[in-house]
Amino acid sequence: MKKIKQWYKSIRGVIVNPRRFFSKIVADGDIEESMLKAFIYGLIGGILVLSLKLIGGATITINSVFTAIVIVPVIAVALLFIGGGLMMLVSEITGGERDWEIAIKGLASIFFIYPIILVINSLAFNCTSLWIISIIGDLYVLFLFYNIALYCMHGKRGAVITVVGIFALFLLTMYLTDYRVGWFLIKNTSAALSCLL
Repeated sequence: MKKIKQWYKSIRGVIVNPRRFFSKIVADGDIEESMLKAFIYGLIGGILVLSLKLIGGATITINSVFTAIVIVPVIAVALLFIGGGLMMLVSEITGGERDWEIAIKGLASIFFIYPIILVINSLAFNCTSLWIISIIGDLYVLFLFYNIALYCMHGKRGAVITVVGIFALFLLTMYLTDYRVGWFLIKNTSAALSCLL
């Protein structure tokens, strides 16, 4: 219960006052909790998506259950470390902290968004809804990434804005080209296929 309360306060801090929350993150040698957060949020996301498919009348197979309770959480942990590497690169470019643990902790604190994005993406029922959901989700993730780079990693504001702007430009380019189909397929296969019709 104590850990659940801590995680709830963490989520509330990220949503209500990200500047204050991310400014308080320090390295204390406890990277295991960050990995646990990523795994648990991935597990929650996998189970929620599986439940929505079940409610929608889809046939649940052993493979889909295995994916939901094993593959998705493992992917979440892998994404945490990939994101940590990316954050270290951004921090190097923007003149921020060069501490791997702080990068991982900052990213782990926003992983609550992972199950939410998985569920919302799975609710997209056609191409238009997938476009809207995808753009809103990507913009919010960019906003959180900006806050981590600036307040958690202490990058220089101008440099952070430039880097986030480059990421935004990359996303815009992807959305305006055929590469968006691949991005949509990752998020929701059936809704993405309707974009091809």
